[in-house]
Amino acid sequence: MIQDNGNTSLGSLKALTERLPIGEHVTEYLRQSIIDGSIPAGDRLVESKLAEAFGVSRTPVREAIHKLEREGYVSKMPRGGFAVQGLSREDIEETFGIRSVLEGYAARIAAVKHRSEELDVLESKITEYTDSLDRGDIEALPAINTEFHDLLYALSRSPKLLSMINGLRDRIYRFRQIILKQETLARISHEDHRRMLALIRQRDAEEVERVVREHILRGQNAVLKVYDKT
Repeated sequence: MIQDNGNTSLGSLKALTERLPIGEHVTEYLRQSIIDGSIPAGDRLVESKLAEAFGVSRTPVREAIHKLEREGYVSKMPRGGFAVQGLSREDIEETFGIRSVLEGYAARIAAVKHRSEELDVLESKITEYTDSLDRGDIEALPAINTEFHDLLYALSRSPKLLSMINGLRDRIYRFRQIILKQETLARISHEDHRRMLALIRQRDAEEVERVVREHILRGQNAVLKVYDKT
């Protein structure tokens, strides 16, 4: 479940205990492990084992699990205990539907409100993504992809809109993990990003909104295909 392997390990937890209360730290570590797939859907969260792994009492672990339950990451099992919550078809369709509207609109506004010099950082992210693809470093793609979208939507200069988009951030990252592990889809996604940037440069608000919505719904179809096979 959770291993001290030197990478996304308990070492990072232990290194930060002086900066965050241990309860918050356990919660954040478990949340991120669920989001990035280190703890997959269906895995049980056993208080005693987690407490031993973290080197803490069971109380902060219990509190963390209950918080994650309220956030929808874990659910009670029929015979007791908790397990990582899987994604339902309804979750997938609802999340992607909301995303397509919010993110398409953010791109539309960004096409109008951006300053030309602000696009250099988007170009850099595209280059970074290209380099990772060429190296076959698929694991790096979700984070770069997320950064590209965050930077693009920030150009909308709409705090309320960005807050709504960020409310879906963790769920979105779980989906990107599924999509971008498929190299063909990772390359299609990359070409979409290039089109988005070109349309933003042209200030073509209507077309960039259409491309973003198409991009997101293509991702939905990819996730649903994986879901239907499981």
